[in-house]
Amino acid sequence: MPDIGVFHPQIVHFVVALLIAGVAFRLVALTGKVSFAGPAATVLLLAGTLAAVAAVKSGTDAHGPAERIPGARAAVMEHEEWGERTRNLFLGVAVLEIAALAFRRRAWHRFLLFGSAAVGVAGLFFIYETGEHGGHIVYSYAGGVGTRSGDPADVDRLLLAGLYQRATLDRREGKDEAAAELFAEMGRRFGDDPTVRFMAIESQLVDRHDPAAALTALETFTVPTDNRTVAMRVGLLRADAFVALEQPDSARAALAALLEAFPGNTRIADRLERLK
Repeated sequence: MPDIGVFHPQIVHFVVALLIAGVAFRLVALTGKVSFAGPAATVLLLAGTLAAVAAVKSGTDAHGPAERIPGARAAVMEHEEWGERTRNLFLGVAVLEIAALAFRRRAWHRFLLFGSAAVGVAGLFFIYETGEHGGHIVYSYAGGVGTRSGDPADVDRLLLAGLYQRATLDRREGKDEAAAELFAEMGRRFGDDPTVRFMAIESQLVDRHDPAAALTALETFTVPTDNRTVAMRVGLLRADAFVALEQPDSARAALAALLEAFPGNTRIADRLERLK
């Protein structure tokens, strides 16, 4: 069979939508008040079950890169087990639906529909658990994030995100030296990105508490003409560095120049007023 692992994220969304809708329609159909609900429930449940079979197959095909992430194997195995349980349970629902369709002229066929509804309601819990464990792999272990495609650019974005999140966490926890090292690593690896390069320069002041080094680095930093956010942050950082060096006149000049570039900006105006 072909490898369909690359389609796993898309397929699982169909599973969730089709099966939940199918169970809901089956419950409505049992009231006998909505004529189209019964046929709709059958179609949705059968389609959702086929999607569940495909989801298990695609998940098995895709699990390699995620499972090889250190510490992630147990989480991947749990997700796979819940996925298989969900598939198997809804295969049972599909059998009940097909049997009810085959024996629709028999009075007792409604018992099959009640059975389908009961098993389907229980299956909602299985769907939730499967999804919850899948989300745990993606959001707690970065399973598939940046690795599913095998594209080096995706892997680089994953690395950059990890460095940034760890650096900002270290900063919040007061681990200045650790944060500075990570921001510096970001600058070394991804310095072609002006936002990343600015963060590395900013870290010189914020984490290393070295305003002179920050000012020196800013001298060689070219502000992107199309990035007003970075342009403002550069001006504010320059003013902060002058303040840290106890050069208020230079700080005021930096803020005044920034206010000319961003007229009416209250944040800059307030900073300038405080320095006066």
